[in-house]
Amino acid sequence: MAVPRSEYLSSIFADGIFANKVLFITGGAGSIGSAQTRAIVHLGANACIIGRSIEKTENAAKEIAKVRPGSKVIGIGGVDVRNFDVLKAAADRCAEELGGIDYVICGAAGNFIAPISNLSANGFKAVMDIDALGTYNTVKATIQYLVESAAKNPNLAPGDGTSGGRLISVSATFHYTGYPLMAAASAAKAAVDSIMASVALEYGPFGVNANSIAPGGVEGSEGMERLGSAVASKKERTECIPSGRWATGRDIADATVFMLSDAAHHVNGTSLVVDGGGWRRHAGYQLGVDPGTKYPEFLFTGKISEHLKGTKKAKLPA
Repeated sequence: MAVPRSEYLSSIFADGIFANKVLFITGGAGSIGSAQTRAIVHLGANACIIGRSIEKTENAAKEIAKVRPGSKVIGIGGVDVRNFDVLKAAADRCAEELGGIDYVICGAAGNFIAPISNLSANGFKAVMDIDALGTYNTVKATIQYLVESAAKNPNLAPGDGTSGGRLISVSATFHYTGYPLMAAASAAKAAVDSIMASVALEYGPFGVNANSIAPGGVEGSEGMERLGSAVASKKERTECIPSGRWATGRDIADATVFMLSDAAHHVNGTSLVVDGGGWRRHAGYQLGVDPGTKYPEFLFTGKISEHLKGTKKAKLPA
């Protein structure tokens, strides 16, 4: 049974606006990526989702294809975005089987809670490689197809055809203000935003639009299970957010649809924050610690949450 539209797409968007387009997305089997892909496929596109796990990626592709009769969704697993050659082969396969690539989403990411004192050079490098190098490799592997798509489907073209040549990275907001326990992710996402700016400058003249979408906390996402304390209540997690809640997968998918649609013709080289205004109050709910733990006390006591999925107990200087 297909996931109900209300979970991944608002009713405001007209069916068919992405007809005959092709989406290539890394991290497409994840909680955020699958919502984005469902929305784009529902609205007429075919898709190729990329992931490291073969089984998870192929199963996700089958489930996503159910949102629209006749859709084609390819799942290519066993792909590490840090390996350019493997990623390029996946992009070439996508273009060959689906007829090109019109939209690209760089959604593969890695992150974990760690103070600098407990963050090894290898750990820092791993996050940088997955997020920043992975984004760069994705751009390199697909940019020729985006240029071709933009030439065939230019901005403000006459008729009803939608534009092509759109690139989106999934970023974050940690680096806007700085964030304790997030040195690696902050550096990596700053690099991701910078890469998008370079793509906009270098490929904007060829008709390609490159932007970032920066989610805050997303309810039920794999990322927040690793970063947020499991013992924090919903009120404690959201009271510092002006809009009063974490985002849903649909919030991010809706923003993605907008950025890929003709409504965003002239949006290029920027970042769209989708976090209810939460980044302006980063001093509120603190990721990586339990409720009642305040900055900077936990830095002196080493009181990092033990209720984080897959995170080792942190070591902080006394």
